[in-house]
Amino acid sequence: MKRMMMILVLLLWSGMVLAADIRYQMRVDGLACPYCAYGIEKKLKAIPGVEQVEVDLDRGLVMVRAKEGTELTEPDMRTLFRDAGFTFRSMKVLAP
Repeated sequence: MKRMMMILVLLLWSGMVLAADIRYQMRVDGLACPYCAYGIEKKLKAIPGVEQVEVDLDRGLVMVRAKEGTELTEPDMRTLFRDAGFTFRSMKVLAP
């Protein structure tokens, strides 16, 4: 019984931790190869609070998961992508 309660507590706690993350989806033009994706991933992961970056080359999407309280702004992302040689199109904050 104690073991079941411990598992339940851990599951609830992990759900709260995951729910606290912020997810962003950015549309970017010019991402053509894995090297491009790696470069963008490296720049985004250098931002404090960014935990995970996924790049979909076929759709031109960059998905970022960040800790709660981390704010990625469109002007900052526009500059980051422009400096890396890409064209930032848009950004959405996704529901957790």
